[in-house]
Amino acid sequence: MDESLHTVTTMPTARQPGRPFDPPAELLDARRHGPISRYIFPGGKPGWLLTGYDLIKSVLADSRFSSRQELMLHPTIDYTDAEFSPAPPGEFLFMDDPRHSRYRKPLMGKFTVRRMRLLTERVEQITADHLDAMEKAGPPTDLVTAFAKPIPAIMMCELLGVEHQDRDSFREQIDAFRDVEADGEDVMAAYTTTQYHLAELVAAKRAHPTDDVLSDLTDSDLNDEELKGMALFLLAAGLDTTMHMLALGTFALLRNPDQLAALRADPTLADRAVEELLRYLSVGKTFMRTALEDVDLGGRTIKAGSPLILSYNTANRDPERFPDPHVLDLHRQDGGHLAFGHGVHQCLGQQLARVEMRVAFPALLNRFPTLRLAIPAEQVPLRPEAEIADVYGVKSLPVTWDA
Repeated sequence: MDESLHTVTTMPTARQPGRPFDPPAELLDARRHGPISRYIFPGGKPGWLLTGYDLIKSVLADSRFSSRQELMLHPTIDYTDAEFSPAPPGEFLFMDDPRHSRYRKPLMGKFTVRRMRLLTERVEQITADHLDAMEKAGPPTDLVTAFAKPIPAIMMCELLGVEHQDRDSFREQIDAFRDVEADGEDVMAAYTTTQYHLAELVAAKRAHPTDDVLSDLTDSDLNDEELKGMALFLLAAGLDTTMHMLALGTFALLRNPDQLAALRADPTLADRAVEELLRYLSVGKTFMRTALEDVDLGGRTIKAGSPLILSYNTANRDPERFPDPHVLDLHRQDGGHLAFGHGVHQCLGQQLARVEMRVAFPALLNRFPTLRLAIPAEQVPLRPEAEIADVYGVKSLPVTWDA
């Protein structure tokens, strides 16, 4: 083993006290040692931890590194004797081509910039409805449940054609099976219930198509099991990430009052503000790849079968790519963050997420000029960081304002 190369033996998750928006200190330290470190996985298997922007971007664009679920190791749990199955039909994030393309290609035309911008008026209406409800109920409120969660949830349900009367049930079940603190049996029960509801939804769209993404897909050669998996993936991905961006982004703005004031004073800053918040927060913080063959990377030979941890949150704070990377600067000119990934697996719903955030942040700040935290910042409960490809955020965000 090359003794000169930095080695990390435990995947750090704890945020520094008083710095909830910064990556864990151990990850930042690893980046200071260089863009690539050795990582010892639970059970002793050697692998790699990538913390540098350029290296991570190159891996994301390189087909020699696989996304396949059955090849991955968990960075914090010992699965030495376990055998992983391929990703279920339709859940294409953890697949390589050609399986990946089979599911992604039919969706690409449904999530274009043009199509998503046509949804702006609907996002504005949903946002206004929830701000009206907040104002009517009065302070204080939990911004997660009152604002951050329902906006992307309603949009995803509408895109997939979930009937209005079924939306609350869908949202509750998806929340339950994605709860990292829930009992395992409860998670499986919620997952099974969600699968049942999705099977019913697919059958309904085949029988009576409506104007939505899932109905359009019933005209393809995808079978019911594949459609169900795709719907599950789109719902889970579309709800979780944007919800946490809206809540954590508001938290970050409230902790940076000069940046909040700049956005409130200049609505044209919204686009740039969203991109900077995506970079600064990197709520989708870690992803995995596995080398399919020997690859020279960053002056090191990555052996076939080696697992790699890609630290998006340190890549988006890489000082070689972003000047003053730990500063939230809504006027920042240098874009190109990796919050949505890169390459063939780049986030399919990124344009929808952008529309939702460009509408929601300014609307919230303008409706409530005196918006502030209702509890001390250090008491805001953070979401536990336990899973691979987990999403970082807050469990709740108590806020208040002058009624």
